[in-house]
Amino acid sequence: MSPYDPTAAAHDPGDGGDRLVTGAADGEDRAVEAALRPRDLGEFIGQERVREQLSLVLQAARKRGATPDHVLLSGPPGLGKTTLSMIIAAEMNAPIRITSGPAIQHAGDLAAILSSLTEGEVLFLDEIHRMSRPAEEMLYMAMEDFRVDVIVGKGPGATAIPLELPPFTLVGATTRAGLLPPPLRDRFGFTGHMEFYAPAELERVVHRSAGLLDVDIDARGAAEIAGRSRGTPRIANRLLRRVRDYAQVRHDGLITPEIAAQALDVYEVDARGLDRLDRAVLDVLLRLFGGGPVGLSTLAVAVGEESETVEEVAEPFLVREGLLARTPRGRIATAAAWQHLGMVPPPAPQTGFRPPLPAQQDLFDRSPEPPAEK
Repeated sequence: MSPYDPTAAAHDPGDGGDRLVTGAADGEDRAVEAALRPRDLGEFIGQERVREQLSLVLQAARKRGATPDHVLLSGPPGLGKTTLSMIIAAEMNAPIRITSGPAIQHAGDLAAILSSLTEGEVLFLDEIHRMSRPAEEMLYMAMEDFRVDVIVGKGPGATAIPLELPPFTLVGATTRAGLLPPPLRDRFGFTGHMEFYAPAELERVVHRSAGLLDVDIDARGAAEIAGRSRGTPRIANRLLRRVRDYAQVRHDGLITPEIAAQALDVYEVDARGLDRLDRAVLDVLLRLFGGGPVGLSTLAVAVGEESETVEEVAEPFLVREGLLARTPRGRIATAAAWQHLGMVPPPAPQTGFRPPLPAQQDLFDRSPEPPAEK
């Protein structure tokens, strides 16, 4: 089996894989990431809490001479889940097998992979939430008892043959941890959630990658790229390569903040990391609908995209940045969105003061009569 299953590149529809600021990886990203990946936890930048916890798990396993617990890594794409799986194998001095959930459509596919594992080997299962249900149920027993039952035959004559497996470590990665069924999630001994990176951490990532790619860059140039990278190392490395191309073709190769800004303006990535689709959604929401509220389907038609593309590709980052809000009545733009596009929000409707209405008079006028004079 190849070290990386090509079907692992499959992502959910509408993941925006052709965008420069998407966290999904393409073929070029994988080729470059192979050279840029850190080899151990000491080189890995960011994710301090996950690194510390994972280091304890691996050190304890080495002292016991046992395989580490199964590991589940969750979080948005591009934050280093695959890199951490390779580091786990390197720290344990064990081989690694890499595949993906979409590649395992039948229980037999998983049985073939599990039966060929060696003792202590690390099995990395990307997009684990997209694995088929029969394979998922087989994985329960494999993770807990290191055994699978292979069904031979069909119908009443079918026979289950137990197959013992050597101890191994499963590293599952998912962008949607909520889609994992509880029985599968509970079988992982360690669960780590990957957070978006701070700008200072991304600057370190850019500097490290620039050194490995032999790119001349100054500190402010790295900060300019990091600020437009959406908190994602994969995007930072991708933007670095595009800025490098611009600097080599139109300048002397040194990346300064001015050159980085010019290059990313060419690629339509603005100072906050918004690209053409993001700005189109905000522009339509502000100009045509006065900031909303407007329904998703109406907004998608106005932008010229599918509703799924707007909802799954553009909106998550806009909501996270506080530029757009989802309400029961529809999408609305925030004050930050008006400010970012340099537009002035329309004045709020004026509401005059209305005095309270008098109490309703009794239909039969049963108000008490004044007492008669004596």
